[in-house]
Order: sequence, then structure tokens, then C-alpha cells
Amino acid sequence: MPRASTRPTSRDVAQAAGVSQAAVSLVLGDKWRGRVSETTAERVREAARTLGYRPNLAARNLRLGRTRTVLLVVPALTTEFFAGVYTGAARVAARNGFGVVLYPSPEGIGPARDPFASAEAALDGVIASSMAAEALTAIRGDQLPLVMLDSDPEGSVGAATVNLDIAEGVRQVTDHLLGLGHRRFLHLAADVASWTFEVRARELASRLRGVPGTSLRTARSPISIRGAESAAEAALAHPDRPTAVVCDDDQLAAGMYKAARRLGLRIPEDLSVTGLDDLALATAIDPELTTVRLDAELFGERGMHALLAVLDQRTPEAGDIPVDLVVRGSTGPAPSPT
Repeated sequence: MPRASTRPTSRDVAQAAGVSQAAVSLVLGDKWRGRVSETTAERVREAARTLGYRPNLAARNLRLGRTRTVLLVVPALTTEFFAGVYTGAARVAARNGFGVVLYPSPEGIGPARDPFASAEAALDGVIASSMAAEALTAIRGDQLPLVMLDSDPEGSVGAATVNLDIAEGVRQVTDHLLGLGHRRFLHLAADVASWTFEVRARELASRLRGVPGTSLRTARSPISIRGAESAAEAALAHPDRPTAVVCDDDQLAAGMYKAARRLGLRIPEDLSVTGLDDLALATAIDPELTTVRLDAELFGERGMHALLAVLDQRTPEAGDIPVDLVVRGSTGPAPSPT
């Protein structure tokens, strides 16, 4: 009878890599930094891949007192941005033997019911968007190791915060429009009480305040194309119509497009429009949208790395994630005064 194949063990990996079992545990548990060299760590990973070795997670979890499960709390998934955040977080989690449970707040933004009998018993930690922060109360997520995304570092309830450099994105948009000669601005702002949108408003106002002859009005809208269309139509009917509109989100920009067309305004000849996110929508509308690209997957990766650092009592990586202005066809020179 042929002998049944046996599952490779950490001892087999250690022998193949020429290291101790302790070194294998350090590397595959992602605790090797400062203890073994990068070359040795890669040799262990390669040996594990070649042998098809998989750690016995049940035994390890029991030994460590961990579930190796992380909850990602986001607003309702109305765009692909938070799907990208999940993809990035799950990729890093999988490399480190963790799973990620995605929890979109059912009401979008606001309180949500606890999906667990006991979140503290079911989870090792939580990554949460500031836009869904109220959902943390219901799941008692603030009593677990917590990393906040898009959150005020000075007032965060989390053990760490991970932010995109939204302020720099707004600076790039504003400088681009000023360089095109625009002086009458409209801010189509998301009607959401969240730090990330406060940053947008504060930075735009600050940037324009230092330029003589500029004006800034604000119109607020829910984050939806239909809501933005209604808010934008009312704002564009103002006698002192803007020549440039800075939108908090690409969906708001799409609503602005619809309102402009309804009023017979051409983009960008009569009105320049910018967004923020660089969703697939940005290249689906005509003209294609000038917007700020936010790397959602990198955002999720950094969030997961930060939580792993907190769990291992290490200091998470510092610094905001860079963003980039993508100039397309929706912005052009300010129209000449009539």
C-alpha cells in the first residue's frame, strides 16, 4: 500500500532552510525583524512555500489566546473606494495569518447593531473609518485594539491613526485652479460630520484666504449624485456664479456635471470642476474629471500594518499617505468676464 503523504511540519521547514525551529516561528509569525536577517527570513519563507507548509492556526491561536480575526468597519459600500481599502487590508492580513471581516454600517453613517455575541471574544482588533465611528459604540470596538482611518490624530480613540494626505490634495487642486486664473470658487461639500471633510473645507478656505480677489461660497450635499445635482443647481443659480467648483468627492462632481448641463453651462469652458477620490466614475463622465487620486488599497494595507504593530506592541509607521492630482478635461482657464 502506498504510504499516505504527511503534512510538512515547522521542523521540516527549519531543516530545509538550515535554521532553528524558533527562527521559523519568528519568521512565519512576522516577529523576525531585529531577530533574524532579511536573507534568513526570505530563506524560511521560500522553504515553507516549496514544502507547502501551513501553520496549524488552531493550535497557535489557542496558545497565543488570539482569534486572528480583524474587523474592518466602513460606511455602506456605495463606491469602490472602501472595497479597495478592504482588498489592501485583507492582502496584508493573509500574509500574516489573519482574516478580515468586513462590516459596512447598515445605515451608511451612524450607529449599527453588534453583529457578534461578544466582539471582544471574537476579534483581535478593529480597523475603522472615521465616517463609521459611531458603529464602534454598538460593537464595543473602542475596547479592542483599534486603528482609526481618516481620523484626527489629536482626538482619536484609536491606538493608532492612518491618514491620507487630504490637505495636500486640496492644496494641489486649489493651486491648479488658481494657476488657471480662477478667482470665484464654490465648494460643493459633503454634508457629513467627519474629520476628513472638515480638513477639505479648512484647507480650501485657508489656501484662498491668502490670494487677493478670491471669493468662496459653500453648498452642502449628501454623498450622492442626485443630492449633488439638486444642491449644485441651486448654487449655480446665484447671481455671482463661480467659475470653479471644488467637490469633496467624485460622486458630487458627477452631480455638478448634471446640474451644469441642465443650466446650459459647458465644462470646462464656463465652469471648471474637480473631484476627490479618482473612482472609476471619474473617467466614465465627459469630459473626464480632474481629481485627486487616493490609493485605497495602500490605505487598507497601512491600516492593517498599523494594527499588527499595535498587537505586537510595536510603533506603527508614521506619516500620511501621499496623494496625487490627476489633471483631465474638466478644468480649463477661467472664462473672461462678460
